[in-house]
Amino acid sequence: MYEFDPTQPKWRQIYAVIRQRIETGEYPPKSLISEVKLEAEFGVARITIRKVTAQLREDGLIITTPAMGSFVADRS
Repeated sequence: MYEFDPTQPKWRQIYAVIRQRIETGEYPPKSLISEVKLEAEFGVARITIRKVTAQLREDGLIITTPAMGSFVADRS
């Protein structure tokens, strides 16, 4: 289970981790960002993960396709 800093909102901490994984290539372009897996990995509610994906989408790091899911954006 992930150790959270109690002085920061959990969603911001998760966002920072996922952003770093995208930037380092751990999550390459077109890879699926599974809300279910992130929810389990970080032990948080789905609404928290949805805040994370909303911010990632706003920053252009992921693209969400209805009925398919969220995928890492191609950064070329």
